[in-house]
Amino acid sequence: MKRVAIIAAMPGELKPLTRGWQHECSNGVDLWRSDNGEWIAACAGAGANAATRAFAEVEKLGPIDKVISTGWAGALRDELVPGQACDVSVVIDARTGERFVAAGPPNNCWLVTSPRVADATEKKRLASTYEAALVDMEAAGVARLARMRGIPFYCIKGISDGYNDQLPDFNRFISYDGQFKLARFMVFALLRPWHWHALIRMGENSRKAARSIAQSLLDFLEN
Repeated sequence: MKRVAIIAAMPGELKPLTRGWQHECSNGVDLWRSDNGEWIAACAGAGANAATRAFAEVEKLGPIDKVISTGWAGALRDELVPGQACDVSVVIDARTGERFVAAGPPNNCWLVTSPRVADATEKKRLASTYEAALVDMEAAGVARLARMRGIPFYCIKGISDGYNDQLPDFNRFISYDGQFKLARFMVFALLRPWHWHALIRMGENSRKAARSIAQSLLDFLEN
């Protein structure tokens, strides 16, 4: 039996895919298993450390034949439309400069992994520095673990926010272990109505992106 690990950051990124799958929680990591047991999805929070924890819990369940980094990403190009899913061919670690080539057909969709949520100013810097199309916080960490173990690595990301979207600073609401402090953020957002329109749009785009991710993953896994 071939076993595929699907690593994301947040449960919402996986919800359309894992609906109906067996769910459990182990050492703070959410795990879902498909009916046939061949697909295992995991999330532990934002950032490379959380992705490492998720990867470790999946490995405890047995050998992995393929690993896919998935979830939401920010656009670094104007033409990329929020809500769509993209197959990534190259992942770059902004901290180390390392580059990881994803399995599958090459394309010009490169992703850079940042240690922080990128705001509009940081997006412009990353786009200029790395000529990347997307930014996230986990893919390079997953790619490094896959390379160390000799496991084929794939990356499918859904676009949650556009290149020029003006959003609040989410970094202050992410804990050291990668958990999003939703209650604190809700209080913050309720007191700042000038953010409401952008946040509502991002929420809609994120849900649409999660559905696009699920369809792309199903197409990939079933083929």
